[in-house]
Amino acid sequence: MAETTAGTDTDTGAGAGVEAWEGRGGRVGAGLRAYGLIAGMWIRSTMAYRASFALTTLANFAVTVLDFVAILLMFSRVDALGGYTLPEVAFLYGLSAVSFGLADLAIGSMERLGRRVRDGTLDTLLVRPVPVLAQVAADRFALRRLGRVTQGALVLGYALVVLDIDWSAAKLLLMPVMLVSDAGIFGAVFVAAAAFQFVAQDASEVSNAFTYGGTTMLQYPPTVFAQELVRGVTFVVPLAFVNWLPASRVLERPYPLALPGWVAFTPPLVAVACCALAGLAWRAGLRSYRSTGS
Repeated sequence: MAETTAGTDTDTGAGAGVEAWEGRGGRVGAGLRAYGLIAGMWIRSTMAYRASFALTTLANFAVTVLDFVAILLMFSRVDALGGYTLPEVAFLYGLSAVSFGLADLAIGSMERLGRRVRDGTLDTLLVRPVPVLAQVAADRFALRRLGRVTQGALVLGYALVVLDIDWSAAKLLLMPVMLVSDAGIFGAVFVAAAAFQFVAQDASEVSNAFTYGGTTMLQYPPTVFAQELVRGVTFVVPLAFVNWLPASRVLERPYPLALPGWVAFTPPLVAVACCALAGLAWRAGLRSYRSTGS
């Protein structure tokens, strides 16, 4: 009897674990499906006015071009910036712009959460049988943000053509892994910043300092910034893993803070850790929400 009971308890515990795992996977799948449906709805709405979509996308492209024009103006006066040449800075710029553009395209709408918290419209999302994160992320999905991704890809392509990189299998593998991981890191920053707005309610500018401000900072070499700032974006908010560290491997440049060479291959691990922490922050923020006027 004792053996039977023990076996039953073990089976029950294992079954509960499997059910919990399947339940979690089901929630993730439901969230992704909901995100796709909501984003698709906004895309269809956008494409109903194709001329307007083309103009807004072109405007988004043109605005981001000005960021790189500012870099070109700097190099019209100097030959190197922090020891980096124009093609090397273009490489940093392209990596940052493409990865941030992908994250901004996917979940850039998260920055409007503070407004929903203040005016109470978040309550309408809570009563729907759909994950709130998926609804907020896909809300007003802006396909025009492809302009930023396209502009960054063009600059990155220019850098790859002009730079004399000694390509190896590791460097070739690092490029796509880096872009996907970088988008994940920026996405985690978007979610964490949105979670902070549950508490602050009006902190969009603080959020932008880490999202838009972060990508602007990463467009420049780490050698132009103070060591304290470099440490902060390496060990506190790990934006340095977006391009400074892996790009040092590709460009064969000294690593910031004299870190070991293997850190160039850690962006996927950093992205997973950041997404996990951002998810915990989101759940904590959502549970603390008490509706407007309470």
